[in-house]
Amino acid sequence: MKVLLGVVSLLMSTALLLVGHGMQLTLLPLRAAEAGMSELFIGISASGYFLGFVAGCLGIPRMVARVGHIRAFAVLTASMISAILCLDIFGHWSAWLLLRFLTGVAICGLYTVIESWLNTQASTESRGMVLAMYTFVTLSSMTAGQFLINVGPVSSSLPFSVAVLCMALAILPVGLTRRMAPEPVEATHTGFRLLLQRSRSAFAGALLSGLVAGSFWSLGAVFARSYAQTQFDITLFMSVAIAGGALVLYPVGWLSDRVDRRRVLVLLALACMLSSTAVALSGAQPWFLLTVGLFGASAMPLYAMSLATAADVCEGSEFVTIGTSVLLLNALGAAFAPLLLGQLMTHLAASALFWSFAALCLLFGGYLLAQLRVTRAVSIEEQTPFEAAANETAPVAFEMDPRTSDEDSGDAGSAQPDEPGEPPAKH
Repeated sequence: MKVLLGVVSLLMSTALLLVGHGMQLTLLPLRAAEAGMSELFIGISASGYFLGFVAGCLGIPRMVARVGHIRAFAVLTASMISAILCLDIFGHWSAWLLLRFLTGVAICGLYTVIESWLNTQASTESRGMVLAMYTFVTLSSMTAGQFLINVGPVSSSLPFSVAVLCMALAILPVGLTRRMAPEPVEATHTGFRLLLQRSRSAFAGALLSGLVAGSFWSLGAVFARSYAQTQFDITLFMSVAIAGGALVLYPVGWLSDRVDRRRVLVLLALACMLSSTAVALSGAQPWFLLTVGLFGASAMPLYAMSLATAADVCEGSEFVTIGTSVLLLNALGAAFAPLLLGQLMTHLAASALFWSFAALCLLFGGYLLAQLRVTRAVSIEEQTPFEAAANETAPVAFEMDPRTSDEDSGDAGSAQPDEPGEPPAKH
């Protein structure tokens, strides 16, 4: 309760912010489709958003360090509100590309402010609980945002107004808090080569997560629009997928603590292949939402499982760098996949989105399965405990993760790669 009271105002701001953010993630592709924009352009604009997210990861910490957390939160929220209102006003492709890039930068900066602040309020003993609360607030708020889209037609300004209203209200709890703002955020450091050396399975899983889950956020609502009869059906489609991932996150994590995590990654990839195929085939069938829930249950946990797989084979001091690499690899996959998948949807059919997901999962699942043929340096007993993680976050969240403090996690095996023959990187 003491920990909760210490972060309640910040969690209130987070909930309000992510309700609006969850709305705009689905609302913008629907508005673009309503305005007659092609799936190819919608994919390009989504790529702009994720590239903005990557740019925010690399550049925003310097801004937060210069002006402080509360000012940064207010400025970034105002910037995001302005960008979303301009998206409602302008319809030219160049304006949309720039504005979606700016929303990506802004939301990454807001995640940075929130997560660094939460990190300062959490002790070593309470990190896991704070992270769990934050993950719950993130997933539940973004799910709630899906249903609020139905306050009005996507062709009207009302859903946009509700989204920015929620974001504007998010400034109040943070702006009125009496607690001291935390220390400046450190610059982001990445190590893709280190991640590849430590775990090829985690590297592949992170990329697959971005290609599939990221593209779902970008183009899933456009796919649903081809089969839905009402706007509510589209938001229900998105909500069921998110809820499917949230419901299985901890059970899948529980399983991964008891078996080789690479096996769980393989199972998720193959399950995602089957569920994607089922979604593509089911269309308007009565069991359509069931297949969508199964897709969410297999696709959404890929990021958290890849992060956990990487954490097993890195030292505690490496976790922030390797975790950041997993996050940015996920974001880069989400940035580049819609460029191709949007084009396929334009020239073939909406179902090409999920057929592509199935093909990607089959390809990566085969690669992950091949990694199981090599003996892993870390035993099941040496694996670090699983921690839930949302697909969209900022690198500073890894400082809050309990695995960061496990300097001796996995003992000798923690600094060894998944597969023999790959030398550990020099520090």
